[in-house]
Amino acid sequence: MEDVTREVYAQLLDEGTPFLVTDLATSELVKTSANAFLATKISFINAMAEVCEAAGADVSVLADAIGHDARIGRRFLNAGVGFGGGCLPKDIRAFMARAGELGADQALTFLREVDNINMRRRTRMVELVRDAIGGSLLGTRIAVLGAAFKPDSDDVRDSPALNIAGQIQLQGASVNVYDPRAIENSRKIFPTLEYATSVREACSGADAVLVLTEWDEFRNLHPSELDRVVRGRRMIDGRNCLSPVDWISAGWEYRGLGRPSFTPQRSSMGYGEGLASTTLRLGRR
Repeated sequence: MEDVTREVYAQLLDEGTPFLVTDLATSELVKTSANAFLATKISFINAMAEVCEAAGADVSVLADAIGHDARIGRRFLNAGVGFGGGCLPKDIRAFMARAGELGADQALTFLREVDNINMRRRTRMVELVRDAIGGSLLGTRIAVLGAAFKPDSDDVRDSPALNIAGQIQLQGASVNVYDPRAIENSRKIFPTLEYATSVREACSGADAVLVLTEWDEFRNLHPSELDRVVRGRRMIDGRNCLSPVDWISAGWEYRGLGRPSFTPQRSSMGYGEGLASTTLRLGRR
């Protein structure tokens, strides 16, 4: 049987691709174990983002530092609004349920907190937007850049971006969403949101701009493209994928999850200097 399996897969795999033959019980655990590990790594750095916010530290710099450790690595250490999609959330919940059926539920209780941390990031993003606006979202206009749960996809299953947009709308804001590929799928799930056909259209008259999916189109966005269309120069980076220096030096207020808040008045000093300067901390909101 093993020889037949090798022969079948040899036609499908590229040369050099690892090929491992296991027993059935082990093979059934591989995918869920891998996804549970990745979900744990993402939630770990998001938990560190909560600590960084409390301490006034920068989670992106922290991730770079610990990512140099070969045992940890830098991949999947990007703090933000958390994971979504049809695999990680479903798999960690199903994995916990299956462990319970096997009588090993205590082994995976930590995944419950992994899930909780992930969902908490969405609520935290809404709080960050509300704080940036001045305490209330009622009557405001918010631009949301991104709807898919990840870039280069039209998949909106359990999308943090759409969940956040919906929460903001429920608090009285007008929300305009733009995504390069996921608009039609988004309409089916959240038909009450407004949808735009371009970044500029989504940001027209906005009191704050949110980047919630790290499409290259948004990563490469320059402040000058939006200066004349927004009502308020507030950039809230839910994926920590933008350069704070670029936006601050252009006169925008920049906020990121797990990063210090910087305003244009403080942009005369470098971002890196500001992290080490106690005088800049006096201006934090």
